[in-house]
Amino acid sequence: MEEEVKGAVAVVESLLRAVEEIAAVSYHRNAYKKQFCNLSRRVRLLAPMFEELRDSKKPISDKAVTALASLGRAIGLAEELLRFGSRGSKISLVLDRDRMMRRFQEVTAQLEQTLGEISFGELDISDEVREQVELVRTQFKRAKELLDTSDAELFNDLSSVYGMSIHAKVDPVLLSRLAEKLQLTTIADLKQESLALNELLGDDDRDLGEAIKKMSVVLKKIEDYMQTQNPEICIPASAKVLTSDETAKAPVVPDDFRCPISLELMRDPVIVSTGQTYERVFIEKWLKAGHVTCPKTQQKLSSTSLTPNHVIRSLIIQWCEENGMELLKYPAHHGPDNSLCSAKEHARVADLILKLSSESSDDQRTAAAEIRLLAKCSGDNRVCITEAGAIPLLVGLLSAVDSQTQEHAVTALYNLSINEQNKDKIIAAGAVTGILHVLKRGSMEARENAAATLFSLSVVDANKVIIGDAGAIEPLVLLLNEGSQRGKKDAAAALFNLCIYPGNRGKALKAGVMPGLMGLLMHPQGDMVDEALAILAILSSHPQGKVAIRAAEALPLLVELIRSGSPSNKENAATILVHLCNSEEEQQQHLAAAQVQGVIGPLYEMAESGTDRGKRKAVQLLGCMNKFLEQQHEARAQVQAKAQARAQALGEQ
Repeated sequence: MEEEVKGAVAVVESLLRAVEEIAAVSYHRNAYKKQFCNLSRRVRLLAPMFEELRDSKKPISDKAVTALASLGRAIGLAEELLRFGSRGSKISLVLDRDRMMRRFQEVTAQLEQTLGEISFGELDISDEVREQVELVRTQFKRAKELLDTSDAELFNDLSSVYGMSIHAKVDPVLLSRLAEKLQLTTIADLKQESLALNELLGDDDRDLGEAIKKMSVVLKKIEDYMQTQNPEICIPASAKVLTSDETAKAPVVPDDFRCPISLELMRDPVIVSTGQTYERVFIEKWLKAGHVTCPKTQQKLSSTSLTPNHVIRSLIIQWCEENGMELLKYPAHHGPDNSLCSAKEHARVADLILKLSSESSDDQRTAAAEIRLLAKCSGDNRVCITEAGAIPLLVGLLSAVDSQTQEHAVTALYNLSINEQNKDKIIAAGAVTGILHVLKRGSMEARENAAATLFSLSVVDANKVIIGDAGAIEPLVLLLNEGSQRGKKDAAAALFNLCIYPGNRGKALKAGVMPGLMGLLMHPQGDMVDEALAILAILSSHPQGKVAIRAAEALPLLVELIRSGSPSNKENAATILVHLCNSEEEQQQHLAAAQVQGVIGPLYEMAESGTDRGKRKAVQLLGCMNKFLEQQHEARAQVQAKAQARAQALGEQ
């Protein structure tokens, strides 16, 4: 009996704590203010019932305890939704309105249902409180049946900007409306939104990658607009740097991509507490010199912690690609990240580590699944989990018999690998062999996540060699050929990274990558043309790659892509054609075939309006083409001269 009483008390206390935690959630600053306010207010109105039950001397029946526990789980879902809305990206929340509204309805339905399962007559509560709770249930029931849509104008405005290129012009009135409605008008607002977008990068759904890049561009446009209204919001234009004749021809680096200290293009941008972004190595030197202020604003720093600015780095990489510059490499950080997890969170992770080491397959599967989710949620969690020693244990589970355990383990490693220091630790733990085991024999989702993990690890140049030598190329090619759409994309991303190392290109060609790539190019509706063409552009520099492209009779397709493809596709198609024409023996054949296909006009257009790298390739091809045409003209002139000479000789006879 005493145990039952303790159980009832524990349930009631947990309900009160949950309501207190919901009351502490900040839910006002986003596009769903009305919905979040209503949900929070209705749950908080249940607090008097829980307080009376706590103070009551009358025991609670087992049936009522069970019903209250169910209500507690529903309140937990409500708290999770409110926290998600409070901490999540405001831009993402608006664009994902359909899923958000479904979540509101699901949580509302759960609360209404669990309140309906409670027999209030069995509880020692006052009539006034009972009436209040019944009113709350009625409100939940009405809300469940009535879909309360979000701001349609905000959604339409944001949708119109989403997907624009970073250089596209946007109506300032529209940007003003977006900044106001999204409440992105201060340094703190913009910094928080940038951090929220960074956290989305930890999601193990790689389909989000392109969407996050587009949302980053939207945020950048809002930030640029706010700078025109208040120059202190962002880094103002920096001084121009004198360049040599060689560098004068290079594209001008946008001011927002330069470190305010060094005035150089940032490789490892980090955010300080004032919201300003700097190159890590230069701001670290500034701090080590004893400075306690922000170099740009001279504001006192509330903390010396540095947060990686993944959003700006993603935009810098995109700009480098568009301008034909070498992709930036991830630099090594000067010291490990420190986990900011609480003692409670550390204890939770420690408990999960014990379960990973358990002989129970159920414990292993459950722990791996929870670590997967924790590692997905935040950078602090990723550091905390690694410090607790999870990586070697997860690597061991890659060979588990249970397919779900395998999938959770490889996805947890993928999420952990987002932290740059963890990449080397995962490699050092011997994970590549286990990841390849999953890539070859796991479920389709596990194979997808294994390919994504190899992609993440192969960002480090040394790892490209290790992964290639371990035999990853062949199973990746197999996934590219026969996998799901997501599997194909993951395999293509990993193959692209690995083939940047020249030693892996021959392995990819030997593994039979060419037929799959050509198949993807021939089916543009498959949405993989960009990936296939990017890999082909790398492989076309390999002698066997040239042979395979010629054998596939790809030249007409390449000319068509130069004529009507996207800017990046035109650039890659021209790159392939340049590589094909580098061979003296084959050059004239390819140039003649390209001329027949009508490549000259598109090349002139590309030389005028393509990307910087595309322009260079187009000019290079036009130079080859003009030389080829001159040679043809000279050859024809020589033939005509010989014919005229023979005719003249015959006439004189």
